[in-house]
Amino acid sequence: MPVLINNLQEEMEIEDSVIEFLTGAILKALKISGYSEDAEVSLVFVDDDYIQELNQQYRGMDGPTDVLSFAMLEGEPLAGGEKDVILGDVVISVQAVDRQAKEFGQSFLREASYLTIHGVLHLLGYDHQEEDKQKLMRQKEEEIIMSLNFPGEH
Repeated sequence: MPVLINNLQEEMEIEDSVIEFLTGAILKALKISGYSEDAEVSLVFVDDDYIQELNQQYRGMDGPTDVLSFAMLEGEPLAGGEKDVILGDVVISVQAVDRQAKEFGQSFLREASYLTIHGVLHLLGYDHQEEDKQKLMRQKEEEIIMSLNFPGEH
């Protein structure tokens, strides 16, 4: 399962260990969700300005956000049942990760992992607009987060 990483920001250095951990978190989210290892997910790191532009363009919301997901499988299934499925892109503002990690008193890695998993679940069709769907999505997020072995945590 290819996980493609693209760093389009220069605000913060993203260490290789963080990228490796987030790649593993994506794989774990797909496995726990019963999804194929042949799927492709792109993880894109941006700054607040970039994500604000995307948020305005695609959601009509004029302000930065922490994570956006762009699913490739919305609508009709692909004809022919292709083996290699491109699920889509998860776009994360590293500045938002840093702010929220400090606000919630947790590590950058834990907050980046949560947002990555949140974004991947959106690619898989999870939603949090309605209360029952939000509860299901939060349970799945918690299940995946709890399955990860964060460095320095026991």
